[in-house]
Amino acid sequence: MKKLSRSQFLQVSIMLFGLFFGAGNLIFPPLLGNQAGSATYISLLAFSVTAVLFPVVGAIVVGKTNGLTKLANRVGPVFSVVFTTAIYLSIGPGLGIPRAGSVPFEMAIAPYVPETFSLGLARFLYTLVFFAIAMAICLKPNKLVKRIGKYLTPTLLVLILIMFIRVVTMSRNVSLPTGDYATGPVTKGFLAGYDTMDAVAALNFGFVIAQAIRRFGVTDEKEVTKYEVKAGALAGVVLFVVYAMLATIGMIGSQKFPGLENGAQVLTESIKLVLGNFGLVLLAVIFTLACLTTCVGLITSGGEYFEELFNHRLSYRNWVFIWTLFSFLMANFGLNRLLAFSVPLLQIIYPVALVLIVMGISHDYVDYSNASYVAAAFVSVVLPLHEVLNKTFNLRLGVLTDALVSLPLYVEGLSWLLPTLVVLVLVTLVSKVVENSRQTSVARTANN
Repeated sequence: MKKLSRSQFLQVSIMLFGLFFGAGNLIFPPLLGNQAGSATYISLLAFSVTAVLFPVVGAIVVGKTNGLTKLANRVGPVFSVVFTTAIYLSIGPGLGIPRAGSVPFEMAIAPYVPETFSLGLARFLYTLVFFAIAMAICLKPNKLVKRIGKYLTPTLLVLILIMFIRVVTMSRNVSLPTGDYATGPVTKGFLAGYDTMDAVAALNFGFVIAQAIRRFGVTDEKEVTKYEVKAGALAGVVLFVVYAMLATIGMIGSQKFPGLENGAQVLTESIKLVLGNFGLVLLAVIFTLACLTTCVGLITSGGEYFEELFNHRLSYRNWVFIWTLFSFLMANFGLNRLLAFSVPLLQIIYPVALVLIVMGISHDYVDYSNASYVAAAFVSVVLPLHEVLNKTFNLRLGVLTDALVSLPLYVEGLSWLLPTLVVLVLVTLVSKVVENSRQTSVARTANN
């Protein structure tokens, strides 16, 4: 039975980390450290639940069920197609891929483009090269592990380590927690990790990792699952260590750089202080590599899914061309319009994604019925949908909206959490009772 060598396993694990680690993962932890100050590490632990644990478990669940489609099919075939397609579109060309090309430019390049040079042209040239490289990598999925896991991501990790070592030597000026971190460092940290949207991305990447393991010649599905669990665990450890370094960078200068609006500013001010202009170049390369690896994973997973969805009418290569070209155009001309549509869609599908991850990883122990999946999915879609209609579009539905607003955690955007948990437990218990009664009745009939 074919097994992965140690080098192959490390490449797969580091590749999974690289797929997760995009621009948001790079800027949220420094901002957390800057705002949480002396409460940084408590907030970081809560942050890691939603930014590390859920994404890693999500990737494992998708690999274990042999694809997001099969996981979502436990709710129903129609839900599976709609939900899976919404996931791939919203986190792919609808948001994740165009943003992956534009964010590193906006954060690390645009502030230093000379006033005499057209900012639009600079963005066009940068994203043209960025997406050309991404497409070239995606067109050869057999080399994906080697290119991301052996070269791109290790380079990214080395550069982050260099930045951390240099910044951590500067004098510490740690402030007291500010804003929501002052009153609820754990809750705020948890929600900050929620904002990374990596649990949704994990539903894309899980199948990519499983396929990468199979391309190394591992055919036994139990072995594939075992390696994916181990790779997920190692990727999670690396994610946490990197998050801790980035949060520490933000914490160290929290008193020196108060009131910064985002993590990119935190990193920029910190690295500029200790490395000057070279630090800005280093940061630009870090942003580019972080976004490039995530972009490659999203294009690859989306291309494979839509090739299957449309029964191979268009090849994987054609889908890569389509997704890359569309994302390139949106990154230059339509990102703001795209965000207006994609962000509310993500807010609707993210909760049900978390629910499916939890149910998927515990399914072998609980053996949820179809009714349990349907009920949990229904509540975790309807409540976020209603919340988005109310908060984003100011659409009220009378007594329904009043009831929604009164739910626990509504202000935090988690009004769906407790109702979904209650419904899931109740329906699961009822299903078990009904099934046991049916089996007892069948047994009595057989005995008679």
